[in-house]
Amino acid sequence: MPEPHVPPDQAQALRAAYEALASVVEPLGDEESWQPTGCTGWAVRDLLFHLVGDAQRALVALHTPASGPADRDAVTYWQDWRPNPAGAANGRRYNRVAASMFLDFGQLRGLYLETASAAVHAAAAARADALVATQGHVLTAGDLISTLTVEAAVHHLDLVVALPTAPGPPPTALAVVRTTLDGLLGRPLPVDWSDEHYARAGTGRLPLTEPDRQALGADADRFPLFC
Repeated sequence: MPEPHVPPDQAQALRAAYEALASVVEPLGDEESWQPTGCTGWAVRDLLFHLVGDAQRALVALHTPASGPADRDAVTYWQDWRPNPAGAANGRRYNRVAASMFLDFGQLRGLYLETASAAVHAAAAARADALVATQGHVLTAGDLISTLTVEAAVHHLDLVVALPTAPGPPPTALAVVRTTLDGLLGRPLPVDWSDEHYARAGTGRLPLTEPDRQALGADADRFPLFC
């Protein structure tokens, strides 16, 4: 019987997300690498170093079989990522110091591009129901790939904050973000937001307005749904 590979929609969404990020990163030079991003305290080069870590984690997880059962899925994985000011500050400092070790931005850019490409190929070859380990949890490869798509799309929005000519993330990736946020909310969003606005507000990158709070009701206090 053929192995159940990751469904084309999941694999293609990740490929689209990673290729869109690569198209933004590839032409960047040293000057652009110092532009601010949507991540507090991080320039483009700092966020790119973080994205290298995401792609490396994808490669490791997709090649790290785990015994079951799965304890997280594509939605519940994000329940651990709640606001943590002390942890966030420590992470910002570590990332800035580590990213500064790349004196030549071209080396960091090249490392990201080759690692992201390898992660896309590994995801396409994965079995959808294979159990893999990452971040202390067990997920199916298909669910892992959805989480990677979400992270890529959200950080793509962060990356282009001060790059006005750069395109945003693809609609397929933002649709995965919306599905994830709706899953965390427990219902379809009752506010008429675009996918991009929902991605920003749902992850704490945009504050809720008073009309937003009224429309969300008691759920407003649950925002950000993850960060």
